Amino acid sequence: MDSPDSVRHNGRLRKPAGSAEGGPARSNLETEETTLLHDTDSGSGSGSEAVEDALPVLPPSLKGELGNVLLLFFLYVLQGIPLGLAGSIPLIMQSKKVSYKDQAYFSLVFWPFSLKLLWAPLVDAMYVQRFGRRKSWLVPTQYLLGLFMLYLSSTVESLLEGDGRHGPDVFAITALFFTLSFLAATQDIAVDGWALTMLSRENVGYASTCNSVGQTAGYFLGNVLFLALESPDFCNKYLRQEPSDAGIVTLSDFLFFWAAVFMVTTTLVAVLKREDGRPQRGRGQPEEARGERRRSQEETQGVRETYRQLLSIVKMPSVFTFCCLLLTAKVGFSAADAVTGLKLVEAGVPKEQLALLAVPMVPLQILLPLVISKYTAGPRPLDVFYRAFPFRLLMGLVYALLVWWTPSVKQEGGFPVYYYAVVLLIYAIHQVALYSMYVATMAFHAKVSDPVIGGTYMTLLNTVTNLGGNWPSTLALWLVDPLTTMECQGPNAGGCGSPTEAERCVQEGGVCVTSLDGYYVESVVCVALGLCWWLWLGKKMRGLQDQSPSAWKCRKTQ
Repeated sequence: MDSPDSVRHNGRLRKPAGSAEGGPARSNLETEETTLLHDTDSGSGSGSEAVEDALPVLPPSLKGELGNVLLLFFLYVLQGIPLGLAGSIPLIMQSKKVSYKDQAYFSLVFWPFSLKLLWAPLVDAMYVQRFGRRKSWLVPTQYLLGLFMLYLSSTVESLLEGDGRHGPDVFAITALFFTLSFLAATQDIAVDGWALTMLSRENVGYASTCNSVGQTAGYFLGNVLFLALESPDFCNKYLRQEPSDAGIVTLSDFLFFWAAVFMVTTTLVAVLKREDGRPQRGRGQPEEARGERRRSQEETQGVRETYRQLLSIVKMPSVFTFCCLLLTAKVGFSAADAVTGLKLVEAGVPKEQLALLAVPMVPLQILLPLVISKYTAGPRPLDVFYRAFPFRLLMGLVYALLVWWTPSVKQEGGFPVYYYAVVLLIYAIHQVALYSMYVATMAFHAKVSDPVIGGTYMTLLNTVTNLGGNWPSTLALWLVDPLTTMECQGPNAGGCGSPTEAERCVQEGGVCVTSLDGYYVESVVCVALGLCWWLWLGKKMRGLQDQSPSAWKCRKTQ
């Protein structure tokens, strides 16, 4: 079952709610994961004091900026739409019997949000002054998102159906959705940066709320709502009086609608919304204009400075050790996080029902970080990480047992209610362990980051954390098929290890059956590797808390 951890639900990566970034030099948080949550490093902002004093619903400090807050919220909703759609594609492809190697290819779609640190300094520094620093990237990026979604609306159905022999065109689907994810990540950089100037200093804390709530809402619309409305069974059961063989909407319809929304709203933003702080044009301001040009040059030179800072941080022994640990810590969870949800779909669990299980988890995901943060606020937050680690490993075996048990529970009309109750309970327990580790990691990032370059420092650590979840998940998907053993049952029994052998088996009247599922092999191996990591390297990670603060401070780059 896809975990919210690499920030992911069905693979989708997310960013914690405290971040408002236009580039790595900002004080922002990048998420560990993008599985069901936008989490909670969120700052409430100084507007909270105004809320307490205000009798009306709206705090006085926010009344003049309500339009800006709503615009930010809407931009983050738009950002979540392509991410939600990308998260639904693996479930759709699984129902079409694609290989897990193909699922591994598609998992690359979720990498751009973990890698945007690589081009964030460019987005932060290169722009057209007359048009606006953030609009220079936001407007063309959202137009491209709309155009790509428009193109996908006319081709995605044929790409998913394939030519009838080879199934979905996974390479083309991956390339198109990777582009969508890359554009959404770029839009995220621009919107996070614009939030810092669009809102006043006393209200800038609302940006994290817009980010968290807006992106979550967009992801819900693009994933859960779409899968429900696209499912004939769900629509016939809950939304129709007369049954039909199709859902209320198709993927093409959904893409076309949101492509139109992107194009229209982007045009309105480009024409009607002016960036604050942009100098007015006029003949009497030659010195100011020259000053603006000088500032632009300094910011462009700052791109090089940012990359130098990143390199100097990584070279520090403590940071290098911590990064290596972050890149390997989630190997033990990769089979459970990346493969379990797809295996449940393969076992017959409706993909829309699996997506809808995310809904009752939302209150838990809001409360968990608040409760866990009380235990990670001290000087040793990684102690919580270390203690939660074996419980999360154990949940990997519980997930494997759930997949094994699922086919025996299936009934003629689907799965009984108690089955979904068991899945929900297991998933909720898993969330406790997952968020304990996540909040502890974020707390340690905040504790050790050098405040002189805090934004760059924390963004680097969160990027490494994200990558530590991405590459094991991709590898886990890739290895399922090679680790699976199949045999031919029929008149001339033989192997089914290759497409040629499988075709020969069918031609001779046999059928290929799985004698050993690679998922179970992976689950055991991953838990064993995770246990070894916990016993040897986990103690080393705890030991990093004993290092002096000077071990984490970065020397000034020249």
